[in-house]
Amino acid sequence: MECPKCQTDNSEINKFCRECGAKLLLFCPQCAAEIPPGDKFCGQCGHNMSAHSEPAPKDLSFDEKIDKIQRYLPKGLTEKILSQRDRIEGERKQVTVMFCDLEGFTALSERFDPEEVYSIMDQVYEILIHKVHDFEGTVNEMTGDGIMALFGAPIALEDAPLRAIRSAYSIHREITRFNDRTKQEKKDFPSLKMRIGIHTGPVVVGTLGNDLRVEFKAVGDTVNL
Repeated sequence: MECPKCQTDNSEINKFCRECGAKLLLFCPQCAAEIPPGDKFCGQCGHNMSAHSEPAPKDLSFDEKIDKIQRYLPKGLTEKILSQRDRIEGERKQVTVMFCDLEGFTALSERFDPEEVYSIMDQVYEILIHKVHDFEGTVNEMTGDGIMALFGAPIALEDAPLRAIRSAYSIHREITRFNDRTKQEKKDFPSLKMRIGIHTGPVVVGTLGNDLRVEFKAVGDTVNL
């Protein structure tokens, strides 16, 4: 549900905006009556409101995720990663983990058909992956609407936290530019935002697979954001 005051995307169960505290209003698409948050049916006309609940992002298969990550992996970065294969297994390393999560998916999926949403998300993934690789980070996981990236493994980086911060800044900047470009073509395009969390801590590195993903033997709280 989009806040009428600040346009922040909120859960359907919220009564007040999580960003500005304004009261959230939901209206029946059938008779335009105001619907209290959480109601499953309109009290005026009986319209089923559950059809307007927040959709789940389309999740990619494992093979699709790996293909997308490797598609944008620069050759030079691939060689650096592979050169670490025999050195990192079992090693305790200080790693910076960055999680990116798209805000605004609900508004996006309500306004466009699934094919358009998939195309838009493909472009968002391209931005995320490129901006991680620009700072020698690697994308280790992909979710339905975001990624998990590593800085400091498998490629050793003395300034991994700084690189992660610069990557996050570049992602925010590129998403803003993407919004501006897309709004020129789609006037009702909602502004997308990325929620980004960064944490640095020790991990014990496992194997580096043929898909260039790092497996961890012990992670502690490093990846718990």
